[in-house]
Amino acid sequence: MGKFIRITASPPLYVRSKLLCFSLLYLFTTLSLFLYVSLSRNQCVFRYSPFDPIQTNIFSYPSSYGEHKYALPTHRSSCSSPVFFSDYWKVLNEIQSICSDSSSSEKLRYINGKSETTFGGNFSTQKRFSYFNHSDNDVEVPCGFFTDFPVSDSDRAEMEKCGVVVASAIFNDHDKIRQPVGLGVKTLETVCFYMFIDDKTLNSLFHHNVIPNNNPRDYRVGVWRIIKTSKSDNLYLNPAMNGVIPKYLVHRLFPNSRFSIWIDAKIQLMIDPLLLIHSMLVLPDVDMAISKHPFFVNTMEEAMATARWKKWGDVDGLRMQMETYCEHGLKPWSSHKMPYPTDVPDSALMLRKHGIRSDLFSCFMFNELEAFNPRDQLAFAFVRDHINPMVKMNMFEVEVFEQIVVEYRHNLKKIETSSFEEQEEEEKQKLLRIIQKKRRWLDHESWSLNGSSCKSYLMELWDDHH
Repeated sequence: MGKFIRITASPPLYVRSKLLCFSLLYLFTTLSLFLYVSLSRNQCVFRYSPFDPIQTNIFSYPSSYGEHKYALPTHRSSCSSPVFFSDYWKVLNEIQSICSDSSSSEKLRYINGKSETTFGGNFSTQKRFSYFNHSDNDVEVPCGFFTDFPVSDSDRAEMEKCGVVVASAIFNDHDKIRQPVGLGVKTLETVCFYMFIDDKTLNSLFHHNVIPNNNPRDYRVGVWRIIKTSKSDNLYLNPAMNGVIPKYLVHRLFPNSRFSIWIDAKIQLMIDPLLLIHSMLVLPDVDMAISKHPFFVNTMEEAMATARWKKWGDVDGLRMQMETYCEHGLKPWSSHKMPYPTDVPDSALMLRKHGIRSDLFSCFMFNELEAFNPRDQLAFAFVRDHINPMVKMNMFEVEVFEQIVVEYRHNLKKIETSSFEEQEEEEKQKLLRIIQKKRRWLDHESWSLNGSSCKSYLMELWDDHH
């Protein structure tokens, strides 16, 4: 009998050509991505595509202004947790969809009324802490604005239109205005940039011709809309405390915003804010994103450094603040506090998804800063660990922070453009500093543990370090 011979036909030539093309395309794409990741100077930050359309030439500064002088070096060359950004156009559409969604989440209710004392109402310790357990959204909470925040009606109307806001502030001519880098071509159609300043800072901008003297009151510097706060007895004597208002009450100044990014004026944003919000808030589904502190993990370490390096003059006030928090349950960081990896943040950059949890945290933080001092790292862990509902945080690595911003020194020399009123204000500031310096800087060394509410905190902290 004859044998059947089975012949297997090979794929046609054009099919094999397609397979070869696909294989080569995959190979070249993989190699390109590998080279991009390997050779990129930003080992912590990777775009979906390094060729996304970027806006350039946002603003040209006069040469005398020196907006890029005195950048601080970074020392971390490796990265343990890189951040990957999605496609710009996908992110843009997703953020715009969230902002246009009319089914907004439930909002906080705030205590209204006028105060003859301070902008924040000057609540007692027991009164402030009594609001921490927020189980009923019908209960109104204290959140500033017990006196008017002095901005114009036209500015206020524009602020209410923002769905995504990047906010910053410069008081007492303490920093430079710097333009963000890496903005997508459609970002400014979705994101508002607002810089809050005072008269002294505005005069410096006039002096350097960053804003022409004959400019109308609708001030702009590049992407930033400039909001000048009017001189008012409603604000605080300390300019740093006035900067805390837009930093922590951004959800009240921009009541219709869904997302916000706060950046201290000493830093320059290097990544599109939409990409940051998407990767650090939306994808991990958190309320807030903030960097870890580069050196400290425990609140008491930051408090001691604040006293030692004279970051705040009133050492007795710092001690009282720590005693208050220890008495009401402040503990050193431990693994029991996870998923929070540290008690001390670097709050120069904060991203927030506005809602009940993040707004409560911001309100209660502001109340603590008014009660003690504007050093927000000292109140951070106490507020975070004691409020209910618990805020969901993405506390990212320091090396990520160093790749998404550039940090600069504060102004080393301020321009003398003061009016008589500003000189009078300067004298008040000098008097305040003199009063604070009368406190003995070495008082913290004589902090006796006998009878201290922080004794158990410090003993536990020292046990962990030995």
